Amino acid sequence: MQSTAEHLKQDLDHLSSPQLQQVADFIAFLKFRDRSHRTVEPSQFAALADFADDDRAMAEAGMNDYASLLAQEDEP
Repeated sequence: MQSTAEHLKQDLDHLSSPQLQQVADFIAFLKFRDRSHRTVEPSQFAALADFADDDRAMAEAGMNDYASLLAQEDEP
């Protein structure tokens, strides 16, 4: 019985150049998808929570500045 890899190799031998390009594009997509869907290790959650608190504090501080700049623009 042939393995999947052996069967794929035989199928690839019979494809045209445009079909091989489509296969190559699909393989590139699969590799990209695997890289972009990596999971976060549970040990990393604590560090992410610390960053979230810092980000929230910076956003709040930035909103105060933004509100004052908007008020200045409204002044004649």
